[in-house]
Amino acid sequence: MSSCRFRNSNSWNWEIEMKKIIAGLRCGTFKNVAILTGAGVSCASGIPDFRSPGGLYNSLRPELLTATAQQKQLLKENPMAVADIRLFNVNQFPYLEVERPFILGTAEEKWKPTISHIFVEIMHQKGILQRLYTQNIDGLYSALNIPTHKIVNLHGSISKIECEFCKTPYPLQKFREEVQSKIRNIYDSTDTTSPATSSNICCARCKKPRVKPATVMFGSDLPSSVWSSLQEDFPANVDLLIIAGTSLTVSPACNIVTMVSKTTPRLLINQELVGSDLGLYFSPPSSSEPSSDLFLAGDCDAEFLKLAQQVGWLENVYASRGRFCDASAEAVEKAWQDMVDNKGEVGYDLIVM
Repeated sequence: MSSCRFRNSNSWNWEIEMKKIIAGLRCGTFKNVAILTGAGVSCASGIPDFRSPGGLYNSLRPELLTATAQQKQLLKENPMAVADIRLFNVNQFPYLEVERPFILGTAEEKWKPTISHIFVEIMHQKGILQRLYTQNIDGLYSALNIPTHKIVNLHGSISKIECEFCKTPYPLQKFREEVQSKIRNIYDSTDTTSPATSSNICCARCKKPRVKPATVMFGSDLPSSVWSSLQEDFPANVDLLIIAGTSLTVSPACNIVTMVSKTTPRLLINQELVGSDLGLYFSPPSSSEPSSDLFLAGDCDAEFLKLAQQVGWLENVYASRGRFCDASAEAVEKAWQDMVDNKGEVGYDLIVM
């Protein structure tokens, strides 16, 4: 069994620091790992993210929405306004029409967990998960074997329905049925289950058309439970922060990266380098300048799979292959076969004494 000690080095080295994180996860040196996730961890399942090409905001077509000319112009100039509470309070249709396929697809269990999701479950199984903070509303983490008190849904969840005005709960199945029968499918004009025009879904208590998934819209406050978890965790009870699949542009969620102690390493797994405006500093691999922030550039699933291989968790990942979305299952099968054939090569190999 390999040791988790490393060769001594008097200068900072990216590769050595990355290997320290791998060893810390493998050997249990890290006891309280927090992870902040965004839409990028769900992309392999087929759920588009928000800001990249082809994402929700990038592909929004205001001319198709049930809205006034002024509202359509607003959405053309600022696609994010579709998820703004101020627009929803006067017109629920743009938000519900955009979210219709997501709401119905979730009901049909169209999307399944990815490697990125299962990695968090394995951290919990290993007893090192302090908390998962997710900006995602897709509810995929709720399908995992992670206690609810370990999961903080920063922006709510699409699987819980309530009136935005009076907060009265609304039956989930009834809401899904009404979305199908009352909200127009703007993406497919041939959909025979879609009405020709959208009509209101009203709260049974206050009678206002404000019924929606219990998600946090722009301009709304985060749930109070978020703040109590943050206060409990940071900075003393987090010894590693993993940041994955997020642009770190949505406040206040993005500010979580600033709450760790100065000595706590932060590992960013993302397609793009983000967070410099929040104090994250990533020394290039060729640099000798010290930094406790490390960046793995790439697709979340690919990088979490590499990390699982290096940490020694590939068997745990493989055991969950029947629960994955197709893309993740295929990647795991290939990694497992490569290991069996002893042909797999991945980056940042563990260095032992």
